[in-house]
Amino acid sequence: MAMMISKGINNIEVDIPNDAYDIGNGMPTFRAYLIAIVRDSTGKVIKVHKQRSHSPTANFIGFFLPITWYNNSGASYTITNTGGGSCSYKPGLGNNYQNISYPNNSYNVPTYFVMIQVGKGSQSNPFSATQLAVPISNGSGSGQLAYGPFSLPTTIATNGNSAYVYISQTYSNLSGNTIDITEVGIVVYIQTVQAGGGGSTNCGQVLVWYDVLSSPISVPNAGSVTIYYTFVVNP
Repeated sequence: MAMMISKGINNIEVDIPNDAYDIGNGMPTFRAYLIAIVRDSTGKVIKVHKQRSHSPTANFIGFFLPITWYNNSGASYTITNTGGGSCSYKPGLGNNYQNISYPNNSYNVPTYFVMIQVGKGSQSNPFSATQLAVPISNGSGSGQLAYGPFSLPTTIATNGNSAYVYISQTYSNLSGNTIDITEVGIVVYIQTVQAGGGGSTNCGQVLVWYDVLSSPISVPNAGSVTIYYTFVVNP
């Protein structure tokens, strides 16, 4: 019997089609980039900083766990916000589950994005980061940057087989001195809604992406910097 099975397999002629192999964009890939453009007081570009971004935080990973993980394990996931508080997250189908509704019309953050926050510290383990090490606050005082509005395109751009979306924010230096930026993070506001009229839970502002810059960015007094995060499929 073993000989017959073996012979049968050897006699089967199957050609693997060419499109089954990895031929570049035939295999979907994902990349993220961070770009910062610094301008002086006249608006002239004086520095362009580019680097690969690869630092989703533990909070980000928790939001992307499939519902089957929660159903099979019976466990919930603890989300830690930028203030050090926490909330328990357990999505699912039916009542007594916490799901993130969209859009979120509360707290004036219908897209959930709050800001791209900048700081002057660093952390060795971005995955465990729940807040920036030394955030730069919004304002015009000493050591502060004036945060401009957060920008999110309404469409996904395509170019051949590639698709990408970017978010951006501009910061003006009105402090009177040069300010160095060494860390950047994406902050969102999370509010969960419990099915069956169980109410809602506000997790607050949550850091979902964090990067330490490969080299500091110096923003001169009366100058500005615009930071872009670009997320690309099939780059």
